[in-house]
Amino acid sequence: MSSDPWDSQDKTKASVAVETVKQSANGNGREWRLIENLVNGLFSEQKKARRWGIFFKSLTFLYLFGLIGFYFLNQHTEGLSTESEPHTAIVELTGPIAADSEASADVLVGSLRRAFEAEQSQAIIIRINSPGGSPVQSGYVYDEIKRLRLLYPTKKVYAVITDIGASGAYYIASAADYIYADKASLVGSIGVISSGFGFVGLMEKLGVERRALSAGENKSFLDPFSPLKETDRKFWQSVLATTHKQFIEQVKKGRGDRLKGSQELFSGLIWTGEQALEKGLIDGLGSSSYVARDIVGVAEMLDYSPRLSPFEEVVDRLGVSFAGELAAQIGLGKGISLQ
Repeated sequence: MSSDPWDSQDKTKASVAVETVKQSANGNGREWRLIENLVNGLFSEQKKARRWGIFFKSLTFLYLFGLIGFYFLNQHTEGLSTESEPHTAIVELTGPIAADSEASADVLVGSLRRAFEAEQSQAIIIRINSPGGSPVQSGYVYDEIKRLRLLYPTKKVYAVITDIGASGAYYIASAADYIYADKASLVGSIGVISSGFGFVGLMEKLGVERRALSAGENKSFLDPFSPLKETDRKFWQSVLATTHKQFIEQVKKGRGDRLKGSQELFSGLIWTGEQALEKGLIDGLGSSSYVARDIVGVAEMLDYSPRLSPFEEVVDRLGVSFAGELAAQIGLGKGISLQ
């Protein structure tokens, strides 16, 4: 008796098909035997294909379970081999700074606290690759760095800028004890921007009438479908100027006498790492590895940034998270931005 549960079904189907062929062949033995062999051959191929399909599906499941097991084991091993030894803590600041992003204050503050609280962390490196973002989120992180530096005075904080550390990202960097960057990194952009579009002319061409009802004479100010009032423009400019002033004050507190140059530093311009060094915006040129090895003196680095669980990493690698990532990338933010 065959161990394949599908064998009996295949044989039954083949028998029925053969009987049907016999009846239609009107007694021609040679003809129906040829057709019988053909039908049996087709069912045999179908059975083999099904068995190979089961085999490859089994291999796929074994691969997935093995990969998940590997991540669990690797994560456990890394934790044992590094957290118990002296190391330089790494906190990643990547992408736009916003409340709902990976560079939100909640995420960064949590990572910074874990890095400072770790007994074997000798110093903290904030590795930055960000164009900036929310002044509120940047301010939260700046204040927390200052607080943690007072609680753990023996642990220095180094900001290391990779591709770009601009605007809100530089705001955060200025809270560190020292800032490093590559000679080609983009650094600075100490300014504030709020941008939008006006559709008044387009609506007139299309014959669209704007109907907006509000309580409060300024409730609909900066409405993109209404003409920009001069009073609205002046008021919003004063808000931006106040935010810019706060930004400048915090940078000056963080950098102190190291800043060189005139008000041009705070004009929103951005410089290369080499130029930023001359202007006192950074303290030296180098990577995070260089800072850990040659400045801190502890080459071993441990990343305290949030990590996906092993299962989430597998799912992410398989591309299941593509839709969520796409939605995050095309989302539109609102409000003032340090960019």
